[in-house]
Amino acid sequence: MNFLKIFSIGILVMTASQVKAQQTEIKKPDNPAKCANIREGKFLRTNYPEGIWYMTIKDNVQTEYFNNGKDYIKSTLVFVDDCNYKSIVMEKSDKNDPAQIGDVFNNKVIETQDNFLKIQSKIENTQFDVVYVKVK
Repeated sequence: MNFLKIFSIGILVMTASQVKAQQTEIKKPDNPAKCANIREGKFLRTNYPEGIWYMTIKDNVQTEYFNNGKDYIKSTLVFVDDCNYKSIVMEKSDKNDPAQIGDVFNNKVIETQDNFLKIQSKIENTQFDVVYVKVK
């Protein structure tokens, strides 16, 4: 994967996630974090309408939906331990999306509160935080 693609992905995700993370602060985090909440369900981002983005996780398969569900990225999840997992891109519908089949994201649940999960995600030298809301 070339540097320009990684840089573009990183900037896009960091910008979107930082805006959301700032607006959805986890004020009273669970101690310890409830990492198992990421293993299955439907997830939204706090300030994204569901038509722009939502994600489902079932049977260690994560599917992110975009464009009112018309486009998707499907990844296999490999749990390293309770709070750490890898997502490996296996399939995607939009050939122009910067994520590539075979890309590996290293993820860590860093905080939870009720149905909110703050995830730290890394790919190569790029790191970003995302806050998800579990709705199902």
